[in-house]
Amino acid sequence: MWTDYLELLARDAAAVEYEAPVLTARANGEPADVIEQLERGKRLALQVRESLLTQRRREDELTALYDTAYDLARLSDLDSVLAAIVHRARQLLRTDVAYLTMNDADRGDTYMRVTDGCTSARFQQVRLGMGEGLGGLVAESAMPYSTASYFDDPRFNHTGSIDGAVSEEGLVAILGVPLQLGSTVIGVLYAANRNERPFSRSEVALLSSLAAHAAAAIDKARLLDETRVALEELRSVHLLLQDRTRSVERAADAHDRMAQAVLHGGGVEQIGAALVEVLGGRLLVLDEEGRQLEAIGDPDRPDPEALEKAVAASVGTGRVTAVPGDGTSWAVAGITVEHQVFGALVLQRDAPLDDADQRIIERAAVVTALLMLSLRSGIEAENRVRGELVDDLLRSDSGHDPDTLVDRARRLGTDLTRPQCVYVVALDGADRRRGASAVDHIASVRRGLGGAFEGRLALVLPAAPDRDEGGRGAGTDAGTGTGCGPDAGPDAVARRLAEELGAALAHPVTVGGAGPVFSVEELAAAHDEAVRCVTALRSLGRSGQGASLAELGFVGLVLGDEPDVPGFVTASLGPLLEYDQRRGTDLIGTLQAYFDAGGNLARTREVLHVHVNTVAQRLDRVGKLIGDDWQDPERQLELQVALRLHRISRG
Repeated sequence: MWTDYLELLARDAAAVEYEAPVLTARANGEPADVIEQLERGKRLALQVRESLLTQRRREDELTALYDTAYDLARLSDLDSVLAAIVHRARQLLRTDVAYLTMNDADRGDTYMRVTDGCTSARFQQVRLGMGEGLGGLVAESAMPYSTASYFDDPRFNHTGSIDGAVSEEGLVAILGVPLQLGSTVIGVLYAANRNERPFSRSEVALLSSLAAHAAAAIDKARLLDETRVALEELRSVHLLLQDRTRSVERAADAHDRMAQAVLHGGGVEQIGAALVEVLGGRLLVLDEEGRQLEAIGDPDRPDPEALEKAVAASVGTGRVTAVPGDGTSWAVAGITVEHQVFGALVLQRDAPLDDADQRIIERAAVVTALLMLSLRSGIEAENRVRGELVDDLLRSDSGHDPDTLVDRARRLGTDLTRPQCVYVVALDGADRRRGASAVDHIASVRRGLGGAFEGRLALVLPAAPDRDEGGRGAGTDAGTGTGCGPDAGPDAVARRLAEELGAALAHPVTVGGAGPVFSVEELAAAHDEAVRCVTALRSLGRSGQGASLAELGFVGLVLGDEPDVPGFVTASLGPLLEYDQRRGTDLIGTLQAYFDAGGNLARTREVLHVHVNTVAQRLDRVGKLIGDDWQDPERQLELQVALRLHRISRG
């Protein structure tokens, strides 16, 4: 009898086979006491079988833990360590998914670091706040938690983002244990199934043991990374010391070459050539507008936006700024003297520059700045002559003969027989010296005149040769570098001048424009109108912008010397008037009725005797013709003034 059960145990039979001896005895009609002994033997045999299976499972788990510890001990890369931990956790607990989150001390939450078996991108990117969800609770409490059905478990703080990610991954049963270094929780290790199942105490203990090994391995990997970084730093210091002597020698050589170039009357080109001879590579010398002054060795030009940022950074710090490229790089050094920007040196090299080489470029920039300052002194003398002429032109009681003024301007390259516009520049606290320099430059490249007058800066620039109906220019001239082309009206030019001067001075600048005028005698009056425009802009809270009185709408009508009512009406309502005339519609009447009705569509419909949808369609057409901002309060005011003037002018 007992031998039957021993044989079953010996061959590791299935549990169902232990019923066979009892069933056979009953079939043979054995007495009740025999059957009772067989039942008792069966129960004992099954208990022995379960003990053996438990022992074998623990042996397997212990072996797996030893294997895991051995694997982790061999790993030095932190990412490999974490991936091995998560993969082994999934294998040991035979779950669908395993994953690991790490605590973020700066943000005070935990983030997904490694997953194994996951398919949802949203789940792999989820972050858990402390105390949120199962993982957040484990991270906060430093205690393991498990659930057979996560969504039905009220112990956890369910949030939309976390539950949505868990649902998208399809997880149901979850076990999480803390990764700890001493008393500090550094992360959470999870095992999860996509169907409902409980986790036994032995599984919790197994995952906790693995988490303990993992935390130690993570700490080891972290220490190895820190050691590796320290060794690299020591190696870098050693190499730096080796290069120091050569760097000092190069610096001395560069100093000697640049000194010789200056002593022998050399210019920017000679300084650049000396720099290239010492450091190699190819060199660009740019002016303050980014235009090329010199090129040595046929250099390539970096991306314009990246170059502009690099020049600004170098000017701000006084140090070289690098611009990386494909297989090459550029070192940019601003050319400045006492906050005056003259341009930049741009050295292109395939090999990177060390600190000593960067100091050489910075010294070359200083020498170049001194040379440019000397050249600029001559230019400033010419600008003073231009400024004196501006004073004589804009002063109404100067008493100078107009023909004499025209002749003086012609000698400076300005043709005052052409129509001119006058612009007044209010610096609003910006650096006056830099502002005057910028105005002089604009006047020079635009073949105009610039200078100080009555406490402000003024520009006399050629007006647009061709005007459209609204008095605005038809285009711009990008070649001037000012954004103020000969085909732009005074309002557009004033706006662009304000933008450019504000950017150049890093401070808001207000610009008022007036004109065009067609004789020298009218320039003084145009200047007075431009001054009033600046005053109006400030009163309207538009400091830092540019405009003309005509552009200011009804404000221009109030402040201008000669109010241009037809021009104001056309500028405000022109597209609607033209549309009504061409199509035989009455958008003007619809707009007037809409304003009279206080913006109420129903009342407007009653006045016009049309369907409310018709009113809405007409107003939609109005928006397409004059702009979607026509209902803004400021725009509505101008439109209502224009409608009133249009109605009055028609009698």
